[in-house]
Amino acid sequence: MKWWTDVRRKVLVEQVSKRQVMAEYGIHSKTLEKILSNSEPPGYRMSQSRPKPVIGPFLGRIEEILKQDRDVPRKQRHTAKRIFDRLKDEGYTGGYTQVKEAVRGFKGRLKEVYIPLAHRPGEAQMDFGYALVNEQGRLRKVAFFVMSLPFSDAVYVQVFERICTEVFWEGHVRAFRFFNGVPCRISYDNESVMVAKVLQNHERKLTDGFLQLQSHYLFGEHFCNVRRGNEKGVVESMVRYVRSNFMVPIPEIRNLEELNRQLEERCCEELKRTLRGKNRTKGELLEEERPHFHSLPGEPFEACRKSSTTANSLSLVRFDRNDYSVPVRFAHCPVVIKGYIDRVDICRMDERIATHPRLWSKQGVHFDPVHYLALLERKPGGLDYARPLEDWDLPHCFSVLRRRLESERDGEGTREFIKVLRLLEKHSLKELTHAVEQALRSNALIRDAIAQFLLPRVEWRHTRFSLDGRDHLRGVNVSCVEVADYNRLLQQEAVV
Repeated sequence: MKWWTDVRRKVLVEQVSKRQVMAEYGIHSKTLEKILSNSEPPGYRMSQSRPKPVIGPFLGRIEEILKQDRDVPRKQRHTAKRIFDRLKDEGYTGGYTQVKEAVRGFKGRLKEVYIPLAHRPGEAQMDFGYALVNEQGRLRKVAFFVMSLPFSDAVYVQVFERICTEVFWEGHVRAFRFFNGVPCRISYDNESVMVAKVLQNHERKLTDGFLQLQSHYLFGEHFCNVRRGNEKGVVESMVRYVRSNFMVPIPEIRNLEELNRQLEERCCEELKRTLRGKNRTKGELLEEERPHFHSLPGEPFEACRKSSTTANSLSLVRFDRNDYSVPVRFAHCPVVIKGYIDRVDICRMDERIATHPRLWSKQGVHFDPVHYLALLERKPGGLDYARPLEDWDLPHCFSVLRRRLESERDGEGTREFIKVLRLLEKHSLKELTHAVEQALRSNALIRDAIAQFLLPRVEWRHTRFSLDGRDHLRGVNVSCVEVADYNRLLQQEAVV
């Protein structure tokens, strides 16, 4: 630009002759006229593109191939090299560079253009993402739930083992509690936990699980067109933001509950941020948005998947490809399984008969050894071979008790030891351990004796008598009883 300015000044201001300027700068007369006519270089001025006799007849074919690629998975679309190879088979004699430049030009023109959307208060968008976590030294992939409010840009994030119906439910329950309200409309993609079938004219056949959640919270739904995630672009961007900012470096955690507490704290910190173009924080905008939410129902949604089945002959029930034990008295009985994200409850009628931690693997089995003690009491020979008891880590005092019972009571010692273990059906392991230790010190080894050490801690505290509300008993005098009177009665009965 300086060179251009110098030439113009010499001719137009300093009145230097054109011939002298052309000689000094080594330029043609036509170039000088162009400089004098334009205050800055005019740039490309060709009225029409140059003819391309070699690649020209194949430009339509290149455009056709690229348009067809729109309906093909991204990883199977044509590269410029692949288009070049196909054109050679169809008679193209030019070079690869011309094809590559033509492909670049067409791709630029074929890129989709989007309309900026206005976001009304009270609306939300939801999506899932995946990330790696380091759980107790083991790297593994987990799913994370993201719900974003485009108006205030508030976000809520939680991690789960994998995507399933109960995870979908639990994510919504926690998000609604965090936002202290239910968005009036939520946008989704077409995940199978929500959409059973995509129909024509933007219609969807929704899953029963989605409808149960919607019926409880009464929010409206909007489903994006297939492969059109840009229709909920805010949460799509937020998934990337969460992965890049909340999950980098890879979180080192003891369990997912610890990570979820950290993520909820990060979501609270996000409310203090002010975004570009807005004059208030996310938290302040969220307060403005809350009046547009539906109120939370009186009772939260029970985020558990229910399944009816029958316990088999091994006192096991199957849920989500894993087996869980029930007390042996319920073998061959119909039961209802409630699968939460952290536990599995098994019910019979109105009674909860078993609770287990949720297994997220495949073909796993979780035993509660106490469930099989009633059967082992009838079959004590199976005590050392029972699979449910293989990994049962009992305190040392129990092995001492078993050795002493088996040495003192011969064949009945094992059965008596199992009777002691059955006290775990009503008492905690900590309570029973304390009672066994007392029994060993007192040399009171049988089940009934050990049960006595449990009574003061469990039952006697409820036997205190009070005269409150019994005024008619306050005038009753009870004389002291002499123990010797009882002895005299026994002597009289002996004489009779």
